[in-house]
This record gives sequence, C-alpha cells and structure tokens, in this order.
Amino acid sequence: MKNYYDVLGVAKSATEEEIKSAFRKLAHKLHPDKKGGDEKKFKELSEAYSVLSDKKKRAEYDTYGKTFAGGAGPQQGGFGGFDFSNFSAGGGPSFGGQQFEFDLGDIFGDVFGGGQTRTRRGRDISIDIELSFRESVFGAERRVLLSKTSVCDTCAGSGAKKGSKLITCSNCNGKGEIRESRNSFFGTFTSARPCSRCHGKGQIPETPCDACRGEGVRKRQEEIHIVVPSGVEDGEMIRMPGRGEAATGATAGDLYVKLHVKTDAKFSRDGNNLITSLPIKLSDALLGGEYRVSTLDGDETLTVEPGIAHGEVLRVRGKGVPHGRARGDLLVRVDIEFPKKLSKHARELIEQLRSEGL
Repeated sequence: MKNYYDVLGVAKSATEEEIKSAFRKLAHKLHPDKKGGDEKKFKELSEAYSVLSDKKKRAEYDTYGKTFAGGAGPQQGGFGGFDFSNFSAGGGPSFGGQQFEFDLGDIFGDVFGGGQTRTRRGRDISIDIELSFRESVFGAERRVLLSKTSVCDTCAGSGAKKGSKLITCSNCNGKGEIRESRNSFFGTFTSARPCSRCHGKGQIPETPCDACRGEGVRKRQEEIHIVVPSGVEDGEMIRMPGRGEAATGATAGDLYVKLHVKTDAKFSRDGNNLITSLPIKLSDALLGGEYRVSTLDGDETLTVEPGIAHGEVLRVRGKGVPHGRARGDLLVRVDIEFPKKLSKHARELIEQLRSEGL
C-alpha cells in the first residue's frame, strides 16, 4: 500500500491547510476530464486525501498504517476498492464500503467554474501623451478625443429606444445566465454562462435603440479629460478605471495613460529637487557677487560668497517639485568660468597674485 503522505507530496507533519492545498494542486493536474489527466493516479490521490483530511482517520493511519470503519479495532487485510459511483448521486466517494465526504465545489471550483458566472469586462486601452518638463513638475490637464466603443449616448446604455421599456428576456427568463449540466467521471456538474441574448442583464429592450441597435454600446468618438498630477516622472502610467472600451452587459475596461516628459535645457530632476547650473566669473568666485538664477517660478537673486569652489552647490529652498503640501529645493551647481585667453595686463595681475602665494 502506498504511503498517503508521499502520494500527496507532503510531510507527515503537514497541516490540514497544507494537505488540502497539495490535493487541490495535484487534482487539477490529474483530473480525468482534463487533458493529460490520469484516472488511476487521481483515484490514489483522492483516497489519500479522504483519509488525511479527516482527523480521526488520519490519527488511525498514523498509528496503524490504515483506518477502521465504524470505529472497529485493527483488522487483517487492506482496503477494498475505491468506489466513485456515489458522486453521481451527489454523495462522496466510498472506499472499502465506507463513504467519505469532502467538498468537491471547494476543491474543483476553478476547474468547473463552481457554477458561478465570471464578471465580464470591456477591453483595456492605452494612450501616450507628452508633457513639458514644467508640466511634469506642476501638473497639467489634457483633453483627448478617442474613437472607441462607448456607452450609447442616445439611450444611455439601456439599449431601448426613447419612450420604450425593457422586458424580461425570454431566453433566460430574466436570470441573465444559462445553466448547463454535463456528465463527468464524478457525476453531473453544472456551469453557468451569460445569456447571449440579453448579455447577462436579464432584460431586453421592447423596441431597440436605433443608434446602437439595442446593444447599449456603440463605436463613437469620446472626449476624455485627463488630469496629470504634479510631480510625475517620465514613463509613469495613469490608470483611469472605466474609461476603456465598453461592452454589452459588462463593465467598461480601463484607460491607461503613459506619460512622456521632455528634457529641459536648464533643469534636471533628482527626486523632489531640481538641479540647474550657474556659470560665474573667476573674479566673482574670488571676491563674491550676486547673480540672477532662473527657477520654474521666475528669476531669483542668489548671493555668491567670496572663495566659492567650482562645483559647489547652493540651495534655493522651496523651488523644487511639489509633494503634498511641501516642495523640494532648487540645487544650483556653481561653474567657475576660467578665461581661455588673458590680456597682458590681466596676466601681470595674476602673476602678482602668484607672487603673493595666491
């Protein structure tokens, strides 16, 4: 007799949840109704699960290597055949004359659909928009015209002509779904699918809308208002729920807006801080001075202290990227411009500085 723990691929110390998870995974793979399924191995798997999923039977199995029907003591001999015939009557499988019960709906819900109808959605769509550097920092708005399947603007999605009413769908009797039963190795399973006539609504228009022919959706141009928040970066995506393609009897898909930020000649970005450079003269680097520096809010006066070093960074607070109620800073990198040519007089002055040890 095979070791039930080995059949399920779990340790002897496995929890109930681990045993159930292992059975669920293998059952989906070995189920006889699935391509590549194995009926013999599936019976062994179900036999192992029926014992290890029951606390009493598992305790008996761990102690004696077998279980005993009706609470009887140890007996000679192994188990009888594993009988799945009870499934067709709605019961659990029996083994050696003893019936086991476990929830097939729980185990095979995602194999057979669990008798539930999946929520349908329209198609997601995506577009690209380009932003200036300034717009990426402070935010922007765009209005784009998209040609897509949208809710019919004539009947507001009802599918009914103005003044007409909705009536119960005769195809599904107003339930919105069609249930189908099929026989399998385990008996009869029931699945549900949306009604093809009313598309899951349960109602149809008495007189269809002329614009959409009763579908409630139609291809048309729709203007979309896009609000880009402040502080976005290149490559970011904005998701707009329900602004994608509409579909009859289903929720609309989503619209994804990918942002492309243009580079700027003056500014770059480091997190919530902006970076720019400020060229200054050599004399101002030595003696100090004042410069006008550009920010995204306008020009600011910046004081350069005497003896500033090339590449030193000056900070202008509150002129960076907005985040919440605060803003980052503008970081100004000082670039000292060294003259490439010197006049005779300038050279004499610099020689004099050199002689003084400067």
